[in-house]
Amino acid sequence: MRILTTDQAVLDHVAARREAIIGRTIDWANINSGSRNAAGLNTVLGALEAVARGLPGAVVERIATQGSTSVADDGSVRTEAHADALKIAARPSAPIQVVLTGHYDTVFDADSQFQTVTTRADGALNGPGVADMKGGISVLLAALEAFETHPDRHGVGWTVLLSPDEEIGSPASAPLLAELGARGHVGLTYEPALADGTLAGARKGSGNYHLIVTGKAAHAGRAFDEGRNAIAGAAMIAATLHGLNGQREGVTVNVAKISGGGALNVVADNAVVRFNVRVPDKAAADWIDASVRTIAAQPPFEGLTLDLHGGFTRPPKPMDAAQTALFEAVKETGALLGQPIAWKPSGGVCEGNNLHAAGLPNIDTLGVRGGDIHSDQEFAWPDSFVERAQLSALILCKIASGEIDAAKLKALRMETL
Repeated sequence: MRILTTDQAVLDHVAARREAIIGRTIDWANINSGSRNAAGLNTVLGALEAVARGLPGAVVERIATQGSTSVADDGSVRTEAHADALKIAARPSAPIQVVLTGHYDTVFDADSQFQTVTTRADGALNGPGVADMKGGISVLLAALEAFETHPDRHGVGWTVLLSPDEEIGSPASAPLLAELGARGHVGLTYEPALADGTLAGARKGSGNYHLIVTGKAAHAGRAFDEGRNAIAGAAMIAATLHGLNGQREGVTVNVAKISGGGALNVVADNAVVRFNVRVPDKAAADWIDASVRTIAAQPPFEGLTLDLHGGFTRPPKPMDAAQTALFEAVKETGALLGQPIAWKPSGGVCEGNNLHAAGLPNIDTLGVRGGDIHSDQEFAWPDSFVERAQLSALILCKIASGEIDAAKLKALRMETL
């Protein structure tokens, strides 16, 4: 591969818009859009929609997401609504289809102390979502805007999905991701790269579980024997779950929280055990899910009832033949730009897991270079905005020219699906 004159024009288009790409990221990051902040999510969605409508030839629409269930600390099960997703599409009938995804929610609640973007002494931007992933969304849109000036664009259709719930496991947008993954050829997702530009390769799968433990209340002094202590049962179950660690390579079980109970003189009649599992492959996912369900079917002592909710939200994403071939193509593309591309396995998860499970080979860390995400130290390097937008734009150019064979990549993935 080499950079053609037509490709260079696309790259120059990105470079000329450096300040706008960074500036709108700062504007978006200054609006709180925690996953459950409905007002903030709607405000950011409006800002994203306004930019999207400037993309030539794009059809922009808000897509209603499905509701999801959640388990409260008292064991009650509630239905939760979620904000709309934003779908942006061009040339849906083109022979090659590229799926680009991102999320506009963050981990920072509406009342978080971390609300605004500042510039550190070393020049890095420090702010909520500036890397994860409002910066990534800005990069995505900049790459598409530039690609739409390329003469070979007509052979490539693309669809963008910006979701409101990635940080809580995509309970509402998962069906939309699955639909897009099934009909696309290549996926590009805009989680941040590491500070040095390293990408995530193989990703573990992740499951979130909530086990409701119901006992019987009683006076702790007068009638202790008449009670059935849900907190004690939950603690015993938590220990059993923790004991699954080390039984299968690459599988971890993290008991994150036990909630419930009440006054010290009352035998607790309710508790909820919340835990996360991580697995390297489908066989391990099947094993841990079966193990969890066996534990949830056997109360640790008489008088307790157990009710298990949740399961796998992100299937494993191994480095199969399609992923390996796609990474090599991206590495070659990066080299044309003087960007060394490396990757390493990650225990973290993202929408790329969902897309891969639906049959879509994808790179899921094409966002800005940064770090310390999910903390008030989150940062992004300003120079990486143009750098990463140019990488994505050139990937699109090479897909359009056929130098990155998207149809072959899809066929490779389907062989192992």
